[in-house]
Amino acid sequence: MKKVIIAIGIWALTFSISEIYAQSSKPVHLILDTDMGPDYDDVGAMAVMHSLADSGQVNILATMASNQSQYIAGVLNVLNTYFKRPNIPVGVVRGRAVRLAAWQKWDSALVAKYPHTIKNNNQAQDALSLYRKILAAQPNGSVTIVTVGFLTNMADLLESKPDKYSPLSGKELIRKKVKQLVCMAGRFPSGKEFNVDRDPVSSKIIFEGWVTPIVLSGWEIGSAVHTGLPLIQNANIKNSPIKDAFSMAMPMDKQDAAGRMSWDQTAVLVAIKGYEAYYNAVEGRFLCHEDGSNRWDLAGKGHFYLTEKMPVPQVEKVLNDLMMR
Repeated sequence: MKKVIIAIGIWALTFSISEIYAQSSKPVHLILDTDMGPDYDDVGAMAVMHSLADSGQVNILATMASNQSQYIAGVLNVLNTYFKRPNIPVGVVRGRAVRLAAWQKWDSALVAKYPHTIKNNNQAQDALSLYRKILAAQPNGSVTIVTVGFLTNMADLLESKPDKYSPLSGKELIRKKVKQLVCMAGRFPSGKEFNVDRDPVSSKIIFEGWVTPIVLSGWEIGSAVHTGLPLIQNANIKNSPIKDAFSMAMPMDKQDAAGRMSWDQTAVLVAIKGYEAYYNAVEGRFLCHEDGSNRWDLAGKGHFYLTEKMPVPQVEKVLNDLMMR
């Protein structure tokens, strides 16, 4: 059982959330942490990330798995390879973790069809060790972590001890190296959401103990944005694992007739591009309960949840264009 860390006044914010997103010619140094499998919006999120990397807006440091599905390391390597970045490190959570594969079977189909060198999870790196190795090597305050799945790896990192990569504890390493954490997590101002609910122990650890600003793209943000239909209708796109995943999964659910809800794409977009062109942000504090539900403390500081600003059809166009680039 993990120890719940309660932190009050865990950092002194000397900058605003707007300053975090100040325009810079330098690419965002990004780690993507995903549960790739229970849903296929993760595939769209990978496409958005790689498309923005193609234009020099993001430097992808690693793709991490917070899910122990047997196909997850292979799928991450398939997608990185497809986008001509086969050497991006892949880490998989070890120990206690959620294990969920895609019920539509698109994950097994992708690893059967497309080239990749990481054939199973055992060939991937340990996510915690990889996190510590990467963070230790990065400039101070430079790394953005975006989670579009369970917060298991984040809790493991926060509670980690000094090792061969760094003499710092997990909390100290995060405080020194991480600029911000962006999470697809929660419902606002209150409710229960899948990523938080599936590992409430880790979620509670993170929202009580994380030591940098947290930006939250909640369930209501992604549920309003539908993407993927232009992709699967585009006859010019062939031999694409992105198109294959959406083409296989979308017809299996009636609620996806106009496109899949885009929780993960919106989080990745904000992590790389900043939120201000697309959303407003409400500052406060995410309060996570033991049953996986959450509520919002407006009197708190350091956490920010997104609210709609840009009309939804425009956000959908931005994401669809990136997914098809």
